[in-house]
Amino acid sequence: MAGDFILAGVMGWPIAQSRSPILHNYWIEKYKLNGRYVPLAVKPENLGDAIRGLRGLGFRGCNLTMPHKQMAMAMVDRVTDTAKRVGAVNCIVVEPDGEMWGTNNDGKGWYLSLLEVAPSWKPADGPIAILGAGGAARGLLVTLIENGAKEIRLINRTFEKAEKLAKDIDPSIVKPITWEKRADVIGDVALLTNSTDQGFVGKPALDISLDKLPKQALVSDLIYTPPETPFLAAARARGNVTVNGLGMLLHQARPAFEAWFGVMPEITPDLRAAIMATFK
Repeated sequence: MAGDFILAGVMGWPIAQSRSPILHNYWIEKYKLNGRYVPLAVKPENLGDAIRGLRGLGFRGCNLTMPHKQMAMAMVDRVTDTAKRVGAVNCIVVEPDGEMWGTNNDGKGWYLSLLEVAPSWKPADGPIAILGAGGAARGLLVTLIENGAKEIRLINRTFEKAEKLAKDIDPSIVKPITWEKRADVIGDVALLTNSTDQGFVGKPALDISLDKLPKQALVSDLIYTPPETPFLAAARARGNVTVNGLGMLLHQARPAFEAWFGVMPEITPDLRAAIMATFK
């Protein structure tokens, strides 16, 4: 490889389901860059070694996906203010001097994906319900509050985890809700989002009744494999506008790609078609 070859990748466990390599390599080829983006299957117990190895292997950086986003926080030299607020990183950049810093583009990427489908929607339009209180939910909460959300109901199987996350982020806005009440607290929401892994390939479908959900509510799922989860299919069938996780993947990838490769890429219909073709 030539000396100006740029190497980046995505760490996760498992990682075979990720479409990030298709996405980034599409951009590398489109902009005629000298580089490659590769999947990196890293078990949680090996994450520290893997991140430290980025320097030695000549990587310009990497993305992080489940289950590494929170653990990686302590494994880089510094993190951005956004990552600190979220409490997780989804992108690491390795500077020429070897310094590694982490940031989190998930929340903004997700927010932009919602506006792409529903341009007039605003976080202040009404109560918001989020299912799940893991690392992904943290990014959503921070972004929603930064953009004007007034009430967010955080619903999680382990109530104590939702309680802690609400306290960490903003207890005046984020209200923890027990899992048993999940179907009862969505009757007046403007947005309902699944941030759990339920509905992901190989996982059971999300168990929630949508009978009380307003038909004008926006419904999103962070999952994009499969492109339509049973949760989104049920919402679409009753007339709700739905958004899967593909737009989030695309929008969060743009600033990462720019940090590594020096080009801010475009999201085009051809790119979406190239990714969707992998689901057939």
